[in-house]
Amino acid sequence: MFLKGAAMCVIGLCAGGMVAAGTFAFIVMIGIFTRMADRTHTSAYIGIYENAVVLGGIIGNILFIYNIRLPLYEIGLIIFGSFSGIFVGSLAIALAEVLKVFPILVSRIKLVEGLPILVLSVAAGKAIGSLIQFIFGWA
Repeated sequence: MFLKGAAMCVIGLCAGGMVAAGTFAFIVMIGIFTRMADRTHTSAYIGIYENAVVLGGIIGNILFIYNIRLPLYEIGLIIFGSFSGIFVGSLAIALAEVLKVFPILVSRIKLVEGLPILVLSVAAGKAIGSLIQFIFGWA
């Protein structure tokens, strides 16, 4: 029985490690960190960006697996939600940019001006949809 439990533990840890490594490799591959470092002129700190994301993933998994509750109250929830939203938004925009979604859309609809408004509209729509889901609890 002990060997079965130990084998399941090793298999679970290895599978989880592989999924996490693939996720982080994907995030690094699409260039979120290099673009953010380039835009903010902080290229010297790109290793810190990558380590912060990996550490955040590890800590988040530990908190989720062991059901640890942090007494963050409302202000902590606002800060966490803001950072999570910024990360998800950056990931979505970077993925769309890698897949060349916006240049194809612009050429198809023959958009000459207003690309920043289009990007802000997509972000605002996502934010409003998230708020509606949060407020009304729609699944």
